[in-house]
Parts: sequence; C-alpha cells; structure tokens
Amino acid sequence: MPEPIPAPRRRAGRALARGSAALALAAALALQPAGGAAQTAAGGSAFAAPLAAPAGPADFADLVERVAPSVVGVAVVGRAAASRAPELPPELRGTPLEEFLRRFFGEGRPGREVPLPGRRAIGLGSGFISDPEGHIVTTHHVIGNAERVTVELADGREFPARVVGADPQTDIALLKVDAGEPLPHVRFGDSDALRVGQWVLAMGNPFGLGGTATAGIVSAHGRQIGAGLHDDFIQTDAPINPGNSGGPLFNTRGEVVGVNIAILSPTGGNIGIGFAVPANLAQRIAGDLRDRGRVERGWLGVSLQPLDAELARALGLQEPGGVLIAAVEPGSPAARADLRPGDVVVAAAGRPVERPRDLAGAVAAARPGTTLALTIARDGTRSERQVTLGEPPDARAAARRERERREAAGAGALGLALAPRPGGPASQGGAEIARVRPGSVAEERGLRQGDVILRAGDRPVAGPRDVAEAVNAAREAGRPAIALQIQRGEAHAFVALPLEQRQGERAADTETGSGN
Repeated sequence: MPEPIPAPRRRAGRALARGSAALALAAALALQPAGGAAQTAAGGSAFAAPLAAPAGPADFADLVERVAPSVVGVAVVGRAAASRAPELPPELRGTPLEEFLRRFFGEGRPGREVPLPGRRAIGLGSGFISDPEGHIVTTHHVIGNAERVTVELADGREFPARVVGADPQTDIALLKVDAGEPLPHVRFGDSDALRVGQWVLAMGNPFGLGGTATAGIVSAHGRQIGAGLHDDFIQTDAPINPGNSGGPLFNTRGEVVGVNIAILSPTGGNIGIGFAVPANLAQRIAGDLRDRGRVERGWLGVSLQPLDAELARALGLQEPGGVLIAAVEPGSPAARADLRPGDVVVAAAGRPVERPRDLAGAVAAARPGTTLALTIARDGTRSERQVTLGEPPDARAAARRERERREAAGAGALGLALAPRPGGPASQGGAEIARVRPGSVAEERGLRQGDVILRAGDRPVAGPRDVAEAVNAAREAGRPAIALQIQRGEAHAFVALPLEQRQGERAADTETGSGN
C-alpha cells in the first residue's frame, strides 16, 4: 500500500504541460424522434421518469467568494539538508588519495555528512486566517525548520510571518502576520458532526499556482494512516495536491472542519484520497500555540497493550474490551491513583476504550492538572478512579530548554554574549557584554566587550535575561530596532540596534516558540 505523503513541500514549475485533453461526458442524451415521444409495444413511454435533482448546492461560487479572502499561500525558505559525500572504495582508504581529499575538502571528504553552505530549500504550502489579528493556521511540515516565512493574501499582499509555535505530533503550526488592520478570517466548525457523504470544499495553493478551490465529499472519518498518537483523520475525495497542505477544508456553511494535511498516492498527485486533521483537534492545538507557544498534554505514566480474547480469559474477564496496563511508572499520576499492572481500562471520561490509542488520545487531549475519570476492571470487578494528570517529563524538559534558548537567542541574534555585571552594587543592575561577534550588528554599531547595558527598550536591565526578554518583546511587537542604554566607563549613551533579519542569520532562532 502506498505510504501517505505530505501534501506540500514539493515545488512544481509554473509552466503546465500542454496537450490535448479528452472530456468524457457522464450524461446520455435522449433524442426524441420527430412527431412525438417514442412508445413501447404496450403503448407506454420508452423513457423513464427523470431522476430527482441531487441534494446539495447548485454550485460553490457564493461560498468560495465568501471564504477565499481568508485563505493564504505560505512560502518557506530554509537551509538545505546535509549531504553525504560518496564513500571511497575500500581499496582506496588509507591511501594518499584519501589524505588528499581530507586536506583539500576538510570535513566534506567522502563518507562524511556535511551541510551545504549557502543552499536554501524552498517550500510552498497553504494556510488560513483564524482571527482578525492575523493568526494563521498551517501545518508543521510546511514550515519545517524555516529561516524565513512569507504569507501571500488572496488580494496579492505579502507579509513576513512569525512562527508562533508548532506541534509535530498533530502537524499543526501557527503563524502571525502584522498587517496593520483587521484581516478577513474564518471560524472553525464542529468536525464531530461531519457525516460521510457531506459536501466539503478544499482550498489552498496547489503546486504554487495560487488560490484554488476543489470540491468533494467526506469519504470517511476516523481514518488511521500511521501518523502516531493522533492518528484520526477526515478522508475526502476533494482533490488535494502538493501545496494544499495547511489549507482549510470547509463545510457548506463556510466553517473550517479540517486542515488538509496529506494524500495517499502512488504518483504524488491526487487520486481522490486526501486526509485532513479534524477541526476540533486543530482548533485546540492552535489555541494552545497562540496562548502558550506550545501544546500542553496530560500524562498518565503507564505502558499499554491491546487485550485479546485469550488474554481477557486469563485475567478472568468475560469480554475482551478495554486495554491492559502493562507497567506503571513510579511516582506517576497513575501510581498515585493506585493503578496497577494487570488493570484493564475499559472507559475514559465516560467513553469506551477499545484500543491503546483511545486511552492515549483521551489523556493527551486533557491538560496537566485536570482530572480524568477512568473505569477499570481488576479481579473481575469494575471500579472508577479519578486520576489527576501530570505533564510529560519530556515536555517539562523541552519547555525549560525552550526558555533557555529564547533567553540566550534574544541577545545572541544581535551578536552579543552577555554576563551578569561583576563587582557593581545590586542597585546599579545592568548586564555586561562578554563578547561581540565579529561582523554582527552590535560590532557595526560600536559596542565592545566590557560595555554595560543599563536599559533595553522600555525596561531597566538587572541581568542578561532582561535584555533577551526585551529583544524578544520588541521583535514580537514588530519593531524595527531596539534602543540600548550603554555605560562605558563614566560615559552613558543610547545605541539603536536593528532587529531586521540579516543575510545568513536564522529567524527561527528568535522567532519560533515550538516547545517541541
């Protein structure tokens, strides 16, 4: 079976292949002979009564006109992946030729994986504006490790976009543009209310062509395509192609019911099997990214395995329903709620649990600190346990690393390495410049090692963290520069450092908050 492939990140040429196309009409024409209707031998009409018109909209023109201004194209520039040089044949290893390659090509000698300096990868995708402030929902695999993201609106305007956050587990990402005015936007609908056979409209930027609308129906829901914990997708036959990823899937009311994410195709093009993240999940993830910069998920602290009929009988259960707890982590929420290996979880929050992913999904959908009701079977009897969920240990570590990275990157992107001010009274505050990167904007503006930063933007500086936070706040506010008050010896002066991205510097260092 072909593997599902991401719909974007594949750039096609603007020139389309030209050639003849044969159009097959799916309607048969009933020609009536002159002089009246044809009659059967029994005297009845030879033509069946016309079929009733199919239910649904006559067309989607009004719907497209209403929602199209909120659909955007997303262009991404990032550094190309590392490349591995071909291996030398075994008989040439250890010879003068290998030494020659090492001396003249350094780390790029055969067999070594090295980055390609100066190379840029370009990706194209889609997205939609979810509020008038300019937040844009797209997919994580569209933006990847972006160095620069540009959003093109339906009216042709282009804006640089800031990556607010991204969630690889659900492949949802959130961007922000500052247009200086409220932007047209769409709202989410209830994806749980979707029925197989309902009309849907997919919009986006396939093959980089620009705003495109395609229509189809909901082919299935709850599809699993091997995407991990949140493997629960809407399937549609509305044509989705490379570049559509991140674009919205609308119902006939103009509500976003899904985020187009992948296609199943042996050729990479549309064959009528596309997948979308359900809107109810996408809306929650986008809200977390907007409010916190990362997604908060609950943690139970158990290992699970499926429960088949033989194992159920061995555990004294009448039915094989539920999932088996194989192990419980010491000190975890499950341990504190007295869950044990051998317990069978048959329901979570009142909903039946039939597979491990059902329980894992219910836990992940809840926030840390909330209480989840679990129905368990133990020794042939059922009982209900209230479990207060925790935060996954890896998420706590990731959040700490992200805070430290952002604090360091705020000043680091300007070419400054800062340290607490030594020897001065606490009342003086300030952060000392420990190093200035050669060629950076800080060096160009005359800053030196030993200078002390007393104020950054509108806030006094008590230490390096204050400078980093001020720089990040200025970037998020869209300011072109930040003013630093500098003390050098007995002299004081203000210096303005530009915040615009410079050639070769990564915007992601200070502008992403993925929390991954």
